[in-house]
Amino acid sequence: MVKDKNGKTKHQSTCYQLFMICVIGNISITSGLIQRSKKFGFSICLMSTTFKVYEVLGARMEGNTLLRTHQYAYQDNEIGRKIEQNKIVNQRNALKKIRSKNEYVKEGVGLLNEMVEKLDATQDYLTIMGVEGNAAKVYFPRMFDCANWNGRKPRIKSDYLNVTLDIGYTMLFNIVDAMLQVYGFDTYYGVFHKCFYMRKSLVCDLMEPMRPIIDYAVRKAIRLGQCKTDDFGLDKNRWYLEWKNNPAYIRFLMEAILEYKDAIFLYVQQYYRFFMKMKSVENMPLFLYE
Repeated sequence: MVKDKNGKTKHQSTCYQLFMICVIGNISITSGLIQRSKKFGFSICLMSTTFKVYEVLGARMEGNTLLRTHQYAYQDNEIGRKIEQNKIVNQRNALKKIRSKNEYVKEGVGLLNEMVEKLDATQDYLTIMGVEGNAAKVYFPRMFDCANWNGRKPRIKSDYLNVTLDIGYTMLFNIVDAMLQVYGFDTYYGVFHKCFYMRKSLVCDLMEPMRPIIDYAVRKAIRLGQCKTDDFGLDKNRWYLEWKNNPAYIRFLMEAILEYKDAIFLYVQQYYRFFMKMKSVENMPLFLYE
């Protein structure tokens, strides 16, 4: 049972039905709940207000040595190829969702289709990265034709649009990170993104096909006036979201993610089963944004 500060019940369910509880912000937890999480096999994931995972309590498969043996032994580009192909398929689907499709957007859908087909065959790492980069050049200007798009520039805060995308991607990253940790993955060891010190490369890998969730949500917010330059400040050529506007932005981005929460969970679950059995890459699960 989850109650608010006034003692009003916000959620109640039997422990048999739980897989994971994600807590954002501060909470008081009874020892009985922690004991039951061990007994009934569900995890309690504690997140900061920025959705960063700082602890996982209860059941987790941290002793899954076979899984990690598979992870460290995998040295190929095939899973990465399928992940990037899945991402481009979802970028194409996101463009198809635009109601007022003009010839520019329709052209983009056709170009992305060609790139999807190019990744049907085995490719080397640099070729796959090149196709991904070309897809981004086609996709982003069309997705944000309703705004002054100046290119995707992660983390340098070059404009309000990139700042909003960074916020949304970070929220999505942290949710995927929580699920992967529960299954016992070494989240720092990826299948496509190169391993760097303290970078959770596997999370970067598996969230790739999910990025259009955030892209389309931001486009929709811009068109509805929920995301605009007036909500941001500028300091030393770096844009930042004004503190008072944080709740509104968190709300519309989280609503978009939660709409796909079941699909995200099933994708991670199916990927775990696929990876443990080391099936043919053609049997790899897909995350479909529709």
